[in-house]
Amino acid sequence: MANCYIINYDLRNSRDYNGLYEAIKSYGTYAKVLESCWAIVTTQSATQVRDFLLRSMDSDDGIFVVKSGGEAAWQRVLCTDEWLKRNL
Repeated sequence: MANCYIINYDLRNSRDYNGLYEAIKSYGTYAKVLESCWAIVTTQSATQVRDFLLRSMDSDDGIFVVKSGGEAAWQRVLCTDEWLKRNL
């Protein structure tokens, strides 16, 4: 069963956004919610998502992956409201 995961990250020194963005986009169903926050849909676990994305990050970068579920609210996000309503 596919779940939606929220990904938050801090790229600290070299800040290679392109590599991380490409890794996130490889999931196929994704949205950039805020500048350092994305949502993806996958059958993988949060740990699997984290471990996969860590391959595109430096050792000093931070990442937080959490399974979406329950109530949500937003305003002035980068993706469409429809994407969030359909996938969260």
